[in-house]
Amino acid sequence: MNMSSSAIYILDIKVIYELLDELIDFGYPQTTDSKILQEYITQEGHKLEIQVRIPVAVTNAVSWRSEGIKYRKNEVFLDVIESVNLLANANGNVLRSEIVGAIKMRVYLSGMPELRLGLNDKVLFESTGRGKSKSVELEDVKFHQCVRLSRFEIDRTISFIPPDGEFELMSYRLNTHVKPLIWIESVIEKHAHSRVEYMIKAKSQFKRRSTANNVEIIIPVPHDADSPKFKTSIGSVKYAPEQNAIIWTIKSFPGGKEYLMRAHFGLPSVECEDSEGRPPIQVKFEIPYFTTSGIQVRYLKIIEKSGYQALPWVRYITQNGDYQLRTN
Repeated sequence: MNMSSSAIYILDIKVIYELLDELIDFGYPQTTDSKILQEYITQEGHKLEIQVRIPVAVTNAVSWRSEGIKYRKNEVFLDVIESVNLLANANGNVLRSEIVGAIKMRVYLSGMPELRLGLNDKVLFESTGRGKSKSVELEDVKFHQCVRLSRFEIDRTISFIPPDGEFELMSYRLNTHVKPLIWIESVIEKHAHSRVEYMIKAKSQFKRRSTANNVEIIIPVPHDADSPKFKTSIGSVKYAPEQNAIIWTIKSFPGGKEYLMRAHFGLPSVECEDSEGRPPIQVKFEIPYFTTSGIQVRYLKIIEKSGYQALPWVRYITQNGDYQLRTN
């Protein structure tokens, strides 16, 4: 080991030791928020001649937020992002499906504000006599440390003093039957030692007022296919030999639409393969202003002692997770 690499190794150990020293006090966790730790854990922190000033947040009850934060324009951005995990067979039967969701926030607020978030939570609606209203039963809910859990357990209100900047407020999961948002039908004709032909039909099975953006349909092909030829009614198609796949890209895919793509490859040596060993078709997409679960933000209140006005912005996004469709 040369001198330069040794120096780097010693510095890393010092930084790790300093982190552990601040994270744990007398065997108890003290400060775990990365943004607060960054304020006083630095590459130069091991030098004794430098006087390190402990951030006020460390001694506050709210250790994840510093005091004295000021913004000229007070804003809150809230994103409800859901990923759909789905596995379906060639007959259209869904073998496995779930929704994994997260509420992510970007907070640019002055002072020490309190935020209150209300969702169309099924437990709350039933307890207040609104059981027939459209609601969602969330499972495996996990909150950021800023959320007052006692308040949530009493009246299902999500009340918190937020960290500054970006963070994930909560995550959840729903084990529920999900209808494929984009369904793919494929007809594959193989001719041994000759060629293979694909006829791929893509159908959007969500409401017409919604649109899926940047759709990618990844269709596996034999590893030694060559001489690709494509014909499509929309979008573009390319051959990705490093993935042994065709990638059909559709920039904008409105709900209730159906599109067709044909592909032709030469097969110099491959025999007709068993379809059971064929990899599934994968689909990637993003649908803004849409959630599969039906979760809704009913309100987002911002309370701060100075009484300033703040602008909350809410956005819904549904995207693919592990989204696979098996073919014939």
